[in-house]
Amino acid sequence: MTSTAQDAPRKARRPRARGRRVPLALLAPALIGLAFLLVPLLALVVRAPWSDLPEQLTSPAVWDALRLSLICATTATALSLVVGVPLAWLLARTDFPGRSLVRALVTLPLVLPPVVGGVALLLALGRNGIVGQWLDEWFGITLPFTTAGVVLAETFVALPFLVISVEGTLRAADPRFEEAAATLGASRFTAFRRVTLPLIAPGVAAGAVLAWARALGEFGATITFAGNFPGRTQTMPLAVYLALQNDPAAAIALSLVLLAVSVAVLAGLRDRWTRAV
Repeated sequence: MTSTAQDAPRKARRPRARGRRVPLALLAPALIGLAFLLVPLLALVVRAPWSDLPEQLTSPAVWDALRLSLICATTATALSLVVGVPLAWLLARTDFPGRSLVRALVTLPLVLPPVVGGVALLLALGRNGIVGQWLDEWFGITLPFTTAGVVLAETFVALPFLVISVEGTLRAADPRFEEAAATLGASRFTAFRRVTLPLIAPGVAAGAVLAWARALGEFGATITFAGNFPGRTQTMPLAVYLALQNDPAAAIALSLVLLAVSVAVLAGLRDRWTRAV
């Protein structure tokens, strides 16, 4: 039997998505949903003050918010990597009582309203919080309404994105490579550092990018826990909120920057999502 004859049944089993007529009952709501998502973004682009955009983006207030956002989002991502990768490994590679509960708690900030996260951070790390009072009394460290508070708020909401991405990559990676390294005398940490980590590097990178983008766009937890002080805690989303009341052109300019970052993140992760499908 020729290869063409062998491939014929295989090709026949493949469903042909193209060329089929879409039922109107599905097409109409699909187009409405697509328009609902795209029209606001299109309006943002159409109404943007393109002629004044360079001036808006180079104004001191906008530049301070942009600089602070980049610094805080990058620092929050670094913190997420330090604690998130080991946490993902713990959830993916070990079995312990209550693991399902721990996984649910780790992912809770994904569905928790950000302002609730900010309130929780205040109750935990505020001057009178269950941990913050000891930080203030023993070390003189005050976290709320500081730049460090911005970083912690962004880390709180961004960390689950990294953990989920890395855990999924770890579950897909073959654990036999680690077992082979262990039989050669490597410790579990050495096997993780020399074998596992290079294998899951794409998943770690994807999770870091998602965490960074989420931290860059954080609003609710930041304004609740860190406040909105220009040059100290006012990030880009907070600057958009404030500028919308006094300077809509600046608000649109900052919104365009956040939109461009989001599109860049989606474009960068497109190949990874395509391979997953």
